[in-house]
Amino acid sequence: MRSYLDFEKPVAEIEAKADELRALLATNESPGISEDIRRSEARAEAALKELYSALTPWQKMMVARHPMRPHFKDYVTRLIEDFTPLSGDRAFGEDEAIMAGIGRFRGQSVAVIGQEKGSDTETRLRHNFGMAMPEGYRKAVRIMAMAERFGMPVLSFIDTAGAYPGIAAEERGQAEAIARSTDACLGLGVPNISVIIGEGGSGGAVAIASTNRVMMLEHSIYTVASPEASASILWRDSGRAQDAATAMKITAQDLLRFGIIDTIIAEPIGGAHRLPEKAVDTVGDTVENVLAPLLALSPDELRNQRSEKFLAIGRKI
Repeated sequence: MRSYLDFEKPVAEIEAKADELRALLATNESPGISEDIRRSEARAEAALKELYSALTPWQKMMVARHPMRPHFKDYVTRLIEDFTPLSGDRAFGEDEAIMAGIGRFRGQSVAVIGQEKGSDTETRLRHNFGMAMPEGYRKAVRIMAMAERFGMPVLSFIDTAGAYPGIAAEERGQAEAIARSTDACLGLGVPNISVIIGEGGSGGAVAIASTNRVMMLEHSIYTVASPEASASILWRDSGRAQDAATAMKITAQDLLRFGIIDTIIAEPIGGAHRLPEKAVDTVGDTVENVLAPLLALSPDELRNQRSEKFLAIGRKI
């Protein structure tokens, strides 16, 4: 069953009418009904295109958080052949908020890292809604070290509201784990590419997104803190989250203009959740094109390119 966001109500009404006509057509083969269905579908598509061509930052955030949006597991299933998951940080334990492993991406051996939010109550709890503990980031560091040892590029898929801020996480060194993961990303001697597929929240995202190329899906977001948290900090009023979303410049379009990301990946009309397989394939095609020239660079060239990229942020707008 299709799930609609609040701002999609005009489209929902048109598509509901089309569904009613389809049900009527099942009992009445009138050609007039078929024509009405075609007109309703055309109206719905036009309304959807108009809505999504002018989304506000807050609306983009709603799309980025859509529960039916493709998650890390969907990308791995469709893009990575012979995926072998790897678990544990070899220090404390396993954290399923960050998943990692090795496989083949269109013939190229790769290491894959990403946050998994889960798709239902059981999996969301198991993956802690994509909010990683320190052991998750230490696992990422371990996988990156292994990838460098065997000359495998690293692909990161980011979808998290942020690292888990609980007491247990802080006791086990959350800040240090994030810092070491960020350092490992920046120092890799193999190509690394990150794609923000939903939410890119704070250091929890940066820890695996400090890469040679940073890409975002068209309606994803990348932010230092959630709009709700930012509104509470800035104005002591979480009700001003929409104002915070606008002020913080969290959209792919703003971040490309600031030079924080390198590429925007187009989504199907209505968002990736409407045609998830098409969205995943588009990401795969873009990653393949971006990865090819990076494979020709030496370890020092990759590190220098990465360093220059991040040092340039904020120096020109």
